[in-house]
Amino acid sequence: MSSEGLIRCPWAQGPEYEAYHDREWGVPSHDDRHLFEMLVLEGAQAGLSWITILKRREGYRRAFAGFDPAVVARFTEADQARLLADPGIIRNRLKVASAISNARAFLAVQKEFGSFSAYLWAFVDNLPIVNHFEKLSDIPAQTPLSTALSRDLKKRGFSFVGPTAIYAYMQSVGMVNDHLTSCFRHAEPAR
Repeated sequence: MSSEGLIRCPWAQGPEYEAYHDREWGVPSHDDRHLFEMLVLEGAQAGLSWITILKRREGYRRAFAGFDPAVVARFTEADQARLLADPGIIRNRLKVASAISNARAFLAVQKEFGSFSAYLWAFVDNLPIVNHFEKLSDIPAQTPLSTALSRDLKKRGFSFVGPTAIYAYMQSVGMVNDHLTSCFRHAEPAR
């Protein structure tokens, strides 16, 4: 139980995690800019802890033009060099290149489906999946649905979108509500 008397998911320890858990994780998002932001951040997180990314989130917003995919898609080699010198983000050449190429793939999906949200949410029939897990060990790292979405994204030219990263993405944008049943947020996000 927290100092506010709230029961949270056990992983939500510390101010950054608590804020993310309480306001964002599991909340359905249909905003394409936010969906792009979370795609970039989940890709950057690969092999690292999520807290590492949360602490650099403002740096990412600044470095990646407020996560405007149309701007990021036009980044040049000079922009890539600038990003690789920016201490406010994870300076990994493959992850930076992926964010730029994913912006281009993101725009192609928007053009085909009208929005990235329309494409993404069709995978869950436009309704969040609400799970009823009682302990963290019940939550899967990936599912057949995250595998199918990962496969489709890869076909469309996205990278750093493996089934595990995509399941975390689905949780982060509220396609999946994996708040534990004991957590005060379990019933909240869908509202």
